[in-house]
Amino acid sequence: MKPTSQEVAQQTGERAVLVSLVLKERDANPQLAEYSLSELVRLAETAGVTVVETMKQNRDQADAKWLIGKGKVEELKGRLRELDAQTAIFDQELSGIQVRNLEEALDVKIIDRTQLILDIFAGRAKTREGILQVELAQHSYLLPRLVGHGKNLSRLGGGIGTRGPGETKLETDRRHIRNRIGELKRQLEEVTKHRKLHRERRRKSGVFQVALVGYTNAGKSTLLRQLTAADVLVENQLFATLDPTSRTLELPNGKEVVITDTVGFIQNLPHDLVAAFRATLEEANEADLILHVVDSAIDMREEQMKVVLEVLEELGARGKDMITVFNKVDLCPPGQVELLTPAEGDFIRLSAYNQEDLERLKLLIQDKMAGGLHSFRIPAVQGDKISLAYRLGTVVDTAVDGEDMVISVDVNAQDYEKLGYLLAGCEVNTGDMDKGEQIGR
Repeated sequence: MKPTSQEVAQQTGERAVLVSLVLKERDANPQLAEYSLSELVRLAETAGVTVVETMKQNRDQADAKWLIGKGKVEELKGRLRELDAQTAIFDQELSGIQVRNLEEALDVKIIDRTQLILDIFAGRAKTREGILQVELAQHSYLLPRLVGHGKNLSRLGGGIGTRGPGETKLETDRRHIRNRIGELKRQLEEVTKHRKLHRERRRKSGVFQVALVGYTNAGKSTLLRQLTAADVLVENQLFATLDPTSRTLELPNGKEVVITDTVGFIQNLPHDLVAAFRATLEEANEADLILHVVDSAIDMREEQMKVVLEVLEELGARGKDMITVFNKVDLCPPGQVELLTPAEGDFIRLSAYNQEDLERLKLLIQDKMAGGLHSFRIPAVQGDKISLAYRLGTVVDTAVDGEDMVISVDVNAQDYEKLGYLLAGCEVNTGDMDKGEQIGR
């Protein structure tokens, strides 16, 4: 089996200098720029790279040729030699031309933040869908930057006589990548169809769906494992888990919900990655309830929460019913726990390792499933529809009326809509019944 780039880096002891450009207008908050650089350190370590030094430069605007200034390039070149580092990793996204110029000036491997994240995802993907999504994102990232990657690529221009058998290596690579992108999209469409079928099956079964979302390393996988005894990987690393995991959670009243862990978010998450993982991330969009897990023990939690909400907005899931879960309160400084509140919506403060806290979370989820009282008249022979009423809500009263069962059930608005969808095609008669009652014939 071919080793991943992370494994290669660990085996070869790859050493890197990390570089960040701080622009006065864009990075008005110096704390955010500092946090972004510290996050880059963790990303590099996750990829198996040894970080030997970090460098920053403050400028009014980025240099079109090297991103950083010419003098800083010379300084970086000297430090790379002194520290025997083989790689320079930039916290900002580089253009193909900038990569080429930096490679020629520094004579080391040049990587930017986006490429580093894509590399980590490539090592984490295990399922066929995850592998396809990462490869699509990598090719989409590489195509417009092809001219800057690899000194061996030809840079001859196009025109008559340069296409077909006589085309340059650069053009051949571009054509190959475009063809591969088309093939990956086709394969992902098939995978997406299967995922939609699974979602539709879950929807028809009437199962209440909960999605765990949050910044990477917020503790989503730990929470899933503690709630459901799921056999998921839990590590103190960025993007420790990538592929979504769904498990069944039994609530105190005996009802069951399906809870799904999703890929973690991060600031400046590559657009190509969001696009490639849209099918996976849409688990949040299909959920009845979102648990937004927050690492409450770090100072930058507000910024991390903002990143998550922005991604949810992009996915169209921002208006979903949500509970903000402030995790890791056991690691918070004294007096800080009481200050943990979201801008809006319900929330809970907990430690994923505290059983009493987990029980409180289950009760909160259970409350979210509760709703108004509705009565349904269903023919007694249609047992599948009667069982749906029991599955989707809490049955508080039943009565036999001729060949029908009249069931009074406490059901929330979302599940009431779901019942209407599942009973589509049945006759509805509300003339002599309270509003909301339905007759299935």
